[in-house]
Amino acid sequence: MSQRPVASISLDLDNKWSYLKTHGDPAWQGYPSYLDAVVPRIVEFLRDRRLETTVFVVGRDAALEKNRDALARLSEAGHSIGNHSFDHEPWLHLYTREQLIDELERAEESIERATGVRPKGFRGPGYSISPALLEVLAERGYEYDASVFPNVLNPLARAYFLATARLSPEERERRKALFGTLRDARRPIDAFWWTLERGRLLEIPVTTMPLFRVPIHMTYVHYLGKYSKTVAAAYIRAAVRLCRLTGTELSFLLHPSDFLGREDDADMRFFPAMDVPYERKKAVLHDAFDVLQAAFEVVSLERHAARIAAGRKLAELEPARA
Repeated sequence: MSQRPVASISLDLDNKWSYLKTHGDPAWQGYPSYLDAVVPRIVEFLRDRRLETTVFVVGRDAALEKNRDALARLSEAGHSIGNHSFDHEPWLHLYTREQLIDELERAEESIERATGVRPKGFRGPGYSISPALLEVLAERGYEYDASVFPNVLNPLARAYFLATARLSPEERERRKALFGTLRDARRPIDAFWWTLERGRLLEIPVTTMPLFRVPIHMTYVHYLGKYSKTVAAAYIRAAVRLCRLTGTELSFLLHPSDFLGREDDADMRFFPAMDVPYERKKAVLHDAFDVLQAAFEVVSLERHAARIAAGRKLAELEPARA
């Protein structure tokens, strides 16, 4: 057995339409997809590096026949499947309890039909979370949530996004908590238990840089790599070193855009690092994973959750005051 500490990887399978929808582009209503292009690249990259990941699938994509072959390919390749909501609306904190139940139920049924897998974990779109959502997840038997993103740059990311989006005042109001707030940035970086009315639920945050609480997910590394591969590699090495020094079990996040370049989709130029050629991004990806795999035993988020739940004692927080 490996003596290295554990890190996990997960991938939010946000499709093209979901980004256009959040961005205020009416073209989202045709549900344009890049899954046929990106899923083979994801599967190949992970296979070549002998890695498994947890893929958080959007229920709407799973419900569309045109996406089912691509989604089935992920589960057939051995990757675990999580729930990323049905309609990918990053304002789940505004949903009523009844709306949350319907959202989760529709996503679960569609994802299971497409992949053959019933999700055990959940991540809210745009890191959207609420006490009501956590209670519903626990009631429905979820083993973990992965929606917390303790990042001090969240307000800046939201400001940039809203400045480039085409939104009505009502749509802007819905997105006012997009990516989280400074209050969210004070939540724990490492795993913890939510204490709920009917039990508890494991939370595995998307890891940010220990001490500094700035992003270290792959899209941010690609953004740095756009300017300098050397800086991107140094950044991920520093993040890994700090995780090792502080005993933080890294949860590393991927997105489909990490496997797409500017030649693949001109409509996505508003998204960070989508003006970079894929071959350059591919090199940055390999550099980052060389660092991760040298420092950690890298597993899927689902496997990581099972190890955490069966192992060390964790902090406990109540959603209302966290």
